[in-house]
Amino acid sequence: MSNSQALSFPSLLLPSWRRLRTVLIASLIWSLPLGLTWQSSYPSLLLRILSAGLVALLVFSVLERWPREPRRMPRWVLQVLGVSASIPISLWAIYVGSTEPGAPPFWQDHHRAGGFAMLTIGGLLTAPWIAMAALLRQRDAAVRNQARAFERERGELERQALDARLRLLQAQVTPHFLFNTLANVRELVESASPRAPALLDSLIAYLRAAVPGREQVESSFDRELSLVRAYLELMQMRIPDRLQYAVAADTPVKKMHCPPMALLTLVENAVRHGIDPSEAGGRIDVRLRLVSGRCLVQVADTGAGIESGAEGLGTGLATLRERLRLTFGDQASLRLIAMEPQGLLAEMDFPAQEAQ
Repeated sequence: MSNSQALSFPSLLLPSWRRLRTVLIASLIWSLPLGLTWQSSYPSLLLRILSAGLVALLVFSVLERWPREPRRMPRWVLQVLGVSASIPISLWAIYVGSTEPGAPPFWQDHHRAGGFAMLTIGGLLTAPWIAMAALLRQRDAAVRNQARAFERERGELERQALDARLRLLQAQVTPHFLFNTLANVRELVESASPRAPALLDSLIAYLRAAVPGREQVESSFDRELSLVRAYLELMQMRIPDRLQYAVAADTPVKKMHCPPMALLTLVENAVRHGIDPSEAGGRIDVRLRLVSGRCLVQVADTGAGIESGAEGLGTGLATLRERLRLTFGDQASLRLIAMEPQGLLAEMDFPAQEAQ
């Protein structure tokens, strides 16, 4: 016999407190009206009803687990029939056991026989319904538990799908940055520019910041700022006469979670679509703040600009919008606002969450 089998029988003798409480309350309620016409003492009446109720509860609990696989009828039918049969049997045993030695059998005593009949009929009318109610509560609890288990499983699968989707989107973004940067380096190398060695040093710093984050779903603004500064330094060496920049961040926001390379996407967008197309170049200002429990990211450039409210500027922002939606749902936003006399302000905000 296995340990589980050896331990199952004692557990059958220990019904839950909720079931014991139900039997106690039902016995008390049932005994009150009977006590008005009961000829012997009320405590003896209550004791008999309670004893029969406890026996019915024991039978209900045993049949709940044994036999393991009922074949001839559903388990719930077996339990209800068992409870019904236990009432007359237990009351018969109680009456026989309480008969004094030498006294006639209880069925030959008019009053005792009437009391037995009254208790038996009342028990048969109430005990099966109480058992049915317990079975219905048990079924509802099982359905709720199963629903919660399905919900947890679905949530875990959705989280895994979200992580996979974010990694796929991130894998699409990272080569995009690297290819653009390598193209800029190649231009300087081909033109034998004296700035090429310094540019390569900046590229190395950029790659050191960018490459470790490719497989990460979680990141912080502190790390993203290091990546942005390396990128802007790289771009400034490429076009020193046409690009100025400033980066400012409140200290609290640096510890907050930021989707990997989200900040860099806005900055790279400002360089490619704002500064590069402008003959005079321009300035990029990066500002990070923590406002009312939300992270507010502002990347403003004085470059070529676009019409206010324009949607998307290529793969970078389209992918960023999708990543924000997957990560924060409707709680995140990305806005593009035209500036006067020219330029573009990109604003991104989402709930502040401390980075892991």
